[in-house]
Amino acid sequence: MLWIALTVAAAPLQVARNALQRGLMAEAGPWGATLVRFLFGLPFALVIFAVVASLTPLAEPSFTLRFWITVSAGALGQVLATAALLGAMRRSGFGVATFMQQASLPLAAVMGLVLFDDRLGLQAWAGVALTTAGLAALSWPGRGASAGALTGAVMGLASGAAFAVALNGYRQAGLALKPDYPIYAATAALCVAQTLQSLCLVTWLAVVRPQALRAVAKAWKPSLGAGFFGAAASACWFSALALAPAGMVRAVGVIEAPIAAAAGRRLFQEQMSLRQILAGAATAAGVVMTALG
Repeated sequence: MLWIALTVAAAPLQVARNALQRGLMAEAGPWGATLVRFLFGLPFALVIFAVVASLTPLAEPSFTLRFWITVSAGALGQVLATAALLGAMRRSGFGVATFMQQASLPLAAVMGLVLFDDRLGLQAWAGVALTTAGLAALSWPGRGASAGALTGAVMGLASGAAFAVALNGYRQAGLALKPDYPIYAATAALCVAQTLQSLCLVTWLAVVRPQALRAVAKAWKPSLGAGFFGAAASACWFSALALAPAGMVRAVGVIEAPIAAAAGRRLFQEQMSLRQILAGAATAAGVVMTALG
């Protein structure tokens, strides 16, 4: 299915973006690094939309109130999720934080069912339960865990919760904009969301932390790379969400977790404990069950 291919393509792009963002945190801080993916990704998002629009000349967007509410909710959720994820990576490690971010799977599935009637089968719900158990084991404080590690676990789970909001918001925004042309609707919603995110974050940082804006401008080369990978990943995520329920998309997207674990070991010399590896494996098995269900 096309949505599965798009989700699989998004995973390594997202890991690359996260790695570049993490490298910017020392100077720009978590909010400056969060801004990078939206501000520097916006030009690439516009190019992607222009290509899609040229291939679908009959598509005409419908900017309804439902669209503006859902795309705004998704944009806010994604900003908060990104900042929380970057904080978790700094405290708990790149790979561990990515696994804990998978809390978005059970939360997105429940939210999709309650609010939007996105239904999953029995096997999929069993996978959600297994994923939840794996996440509980992964985030449970080990013996002698530091306050920083505990904070990182909380931030990782909070990131998953915020991503659940973003996933469902973006899915509903795409359906509200132009359901007959899902890829067109997804890339158009991406441009709108990143414009809102860039404007809000630039305005806020200009008031409360102008040094973060200066740090982002100074590091424009890695910021440009993060923007490109972020826009490409988001285009794939948005398109997949326009084609399938958020819980199923998030399930297939767990493929990013082992990629992130390998990247954390290679780029940041991070090691995962046996408990973390087993809990991560249970989490991955749960999302596979959900995807196949």
